[in-house]
This record gives sequence, C-alpha cells and structure tokens, in this order.
Amino acid sequence: MAYDEVLAQRLRDRLTDPAVTERKMFGGLAFFTNGNMTVGVSRDELIVRLGAPEIAAALTRPGVRPFESGGRAMKGWILVAGEHLDDPALEGWLAAAYDHVSTLPPK
Repeated sequence: MAYDEVLAQRLRDRLTDPAVTERKMFGGLAFFTNGNMTVGVSRDELIVRLGAPEIAAALTRPGVRPFESGGRAMKGWILVAGEHLDDPALEGWLAAAYDHVSTLPPK
C-alpha cells in the first residue's frame, strides 16, 4: 500500500520540531513526537491521534472516520480524507494531535 507523497511532504514542512521523527510503517508513513506516534499518512488519508473527548467531536466532521486495522477500530485514532485537508484544516489536525501527544510521557 502506497502513501500520498504530497501529503507526506506537507507534513514534513510543518513538523519541524527536532522532537519529531518519521518512519515508514505498515505501508504508510508515521510521525512521532518524543517517541509517541502523533500523525501519519495512509494512502491519501491523514491518521490523527486524539484523546477520547476529541475523537467524538472529530467524528462529526466531514471526511472523518474511525481508523480501523484488521476490522477493529483503533482507540484514539481517526482518519481524515485527503480532500478535506486544505492548509487550515491540516494545521488544525496537526495542532490537535500535538496537543494530545504532548500530554503523554516520552518513550
């Protein structure tokens, strides 16, 4: 499974904090902050890590669905369709993911 290189580059351009690293995972690309996965790219979708309260609100937005792996919903994760990722939306999702991950202990 390939991932959208344009979306990946848009993330790289914004995730300039030295605490952020990236690695290929499961055919996609993941970005980690202090060792905690924060966001990723799967095909043309953005994978976003959020807290439980933010997940419920996020799922009401257009283009957002639960992130599933092997037919199971992954707790704390959503997917945002690429066509819903203009610059302001992308920046908002990145800020929300970073806000959540910054509450987690470094790995």
